[in-house]
Amino acid sequence: MNSSPAEDAPRILVVDDERVIREILADFLAMEGFSVRTAEDGSAALVELSRASYDLVLSDLKMPNMGGLELLTAIAKHTPNVVTVLMTGFGTVETAIEAMKKGAYDYILKPFKVEEVVHTIRRALQKQKLTAENLRLREALSLYKVSEAISASLSLEEVLSTVTDAAIHEIDGDQVSVLVSDGEGGFFERARELHPDFRPIQTLPVIDVEKLREYFREDTPLRVHGPSTMDWMIGDEMSARPHALVATPLRIRASEVIGFLVVLSYTRGKKFDEGQRKLLRIVGSRASAAIENAKLYEDLKSTFRQTIKGLASAIDKMDRYTSGHSERVAGYAQLLAIKLGLSPEEVEITRQAALMHDIGKIGCVMNLNKPGKLSSEEFDVFKRHPTFGKDILEPITFLHPLIPAVHLHHERWDGRGYPLGLSGQDIPLIARLIAVADTYDAMTSDRAYRKALPHEVATSEIARCCGSQFDPEVGQYFAVAIEEDREEKMASGEVVPE
Repeated sequence: MNSSPAEDAPRILVVDDERVIREILADFLAMEGFSVRTAEDGSAALVELSRASYDLVLSDLKMPNMGGLELLTAIAKHTPNVVTVLMTGFGTVETAIEAMKKGAYDYILKPFKVEEVVHTIRRALQKQKLTAENLRLREALSLYKVSEAISASLSLEEVLSTVTDAAIHEIDGDQVSVLVSDGEGGFFERARELHPDFRPIQTLPVIDVEKLREYFREDTPLRVHGPSTMDWMIGDEMSARPHALVATPLRIRASEVIGFLVVLSYTRGKKFDEGQRKLLRIVGSRASAAIENAKLYEDLKSTFRQTIKGLASAIDKMDRYTSGHSERVAGYAQLLAIKLGLSPEEVEITRQAALMHDIGKIGCVMNLNKPGKLSSEEFDVFKRHPTFGKDILEPITFLHPLIPAVHLHHERWDGRGYPLGLSGQDIPLIARLIAVADTYDAMTSDRAYRKALPHEVATSEIARCCGSQFDPEVGQYFAVAIEEDREEKMASGEVVPE
């Protein structure tokens, strides 16, 4: 039975095994402006729900084939946005109340007044509307937070992590992949995240990037489901088979595509809706500029590091005796940082700070490796190079983590160092590491005023100075780390310099 209400009227499915009740309800509800269809039992109702979308199901509780409780369970599983109202006789009120605990909005006692039914339906639809508005508000708030998080970072890893996490949870997919330009006309998968509940048994297929690039030459939405999803994959029959895909290009300057954001579902029967596609497009548009900025920032950091490294190398080459000094100190400091159990990030900061520890010597216009002792005036100039190093790095924000070690690597455990005269634990740990590594390399390298000392002599001198010049614990760890490194090199046939 059909009615002809307004096109945007709420859609209601009346389910009852008694034809007279179905028709009476359908007529009255149609007169109230609703779009109504009917079904004779739960099974027929599920067929109808699979054919068209409905806002509300008004169902009898007791019916042959499939009753109201079974129908309620199926609706909750497959079409959770549909509101359910049950009709029941007085003897099954307890069952109806139990059904409400399982998700039904309300129940109506038979025999009923049509006015009561209409009133209950209107209340249910109003609740559904408020729920939908709250959901949209939560989505908007969530999207705002995602956008803020994406825009707040210049770290490419953080941006990609935020984007993939948002796509997984906001779009409700099993896999999200971010494909980015390699700068040479191709694309590669830069990031991938799987839903925490998705544990694939088979290998995952490869996304056909060329097909995506060709498709997105035009600004056309891409949302597919069913067997055609595999048309967008490159993989054999042994691969897991996705059942739905939604994708959006990552564009900058309106037309340049720098990548693609793709969400896949491996759940059979899954379909991404248009709202999810639009949400992904918004996430993608926010991500595009952030990814491009982060890549530019990474390039800028790389350029700065290469420049600083070049300057450090230039300092080393001012005198043939110090050639390669900064590289060797960085290697020793890295070994020591790993031995001390520092985090990978701290190990990298240690390596970079050690590489740049003498950068301040640019400000010391003198030959610091002349034969014999430095005059007091020359030594005063030399003592300023840690401060010069700090001044050189200060304007470069991303190099700030290196400054404490560069500035303070000539401090002593007993407080007799420079430039600040700090002592003990007041000296940053990385500066204490570099102090040992720097001294060891200075002793085991040729200088204008003496030949290189043997390894055993250098390590003995470091041990002797633990507690005065060096942190005792750091000195002990260095002795172990350098011996292990020498043993590994000798075992592999590398020449170990004396």
